[in-house]
Amino acid sequence: MVAGVSRRWFMSGAVLVAIAAPLLAPSPVLAAPPKPDTITIAGDDLAEPITVRSKPAPELFAAVLSQVSWLADAKGQTSSPKAGNLGPKYTVVVHVGEQAKQTYDLYPLAAGGPRAFRPAKQPDKRKTTNAWFYGRLTMSETLRATGVPLPEKPETLHGGIGGGERVFDEDTLNPGRDLDKLLGDLREVLLLNGAVVLVITLGLAGISLLVRRRTR
Repeated sequence: MVAGVSRRWFMSGAVLVAIAAPLLAPSPVLAAPPKPDTITIAGDDLAEPITVRSKPAPELFAAVLSQVSWLADAKGQTSSPKAGNLGPKYTVVVHVGEQAKQTYDLYPLAAGGPRAFRPAKQPDKRKTTNAWFYGRLTMSETLRATGVPLPEKPETLHGGIGGGERVFDEDTLNPGRDLDKLLGDLREVLLLNGAVVLVITLGLAGISLLVRRRTR
């Protein structure tokens, strides 16, 4: 009887182990999502789209990808520029394998500095909004390196996300207005300093009068 009970306990334990084994086994490591490996660049002045792949040209591919990779989830930085100030448009499409994932319009010769546009309609069907951005200051030279027919324009400033420092039109700065503002600020400072000096003088005079009365 003892042998029968032990056998039943052994069988029950084996069944429990068999049931619990899949639950206790470590979950398989999730495979990393595939990375972009191809970029196409299309434009009105291009006979056919330019293709940049990661394997034969990893540095060039990374440079082009850096121009648009930060745009996916970023908030718009600027309102829609005037069409006449944008210059030529180049549509950059980022692919993973044969599947298009992201698309952006780049304007390397826009007045005031490069601009980038993210359309709400994306090839991977993700939800986003139309948005305009200040592009990186290296945009023109990066596109030119891929074969886009742009004038040589060596960049001396390296823009971070959103382009870093901005380049302004000549009309953006108004020397006369800035001088008037400077003079106005200087006048306010002088008046404030004069008021402070007057208060200090009156205070010292009052203290001196009080001391003189007490010493009599």
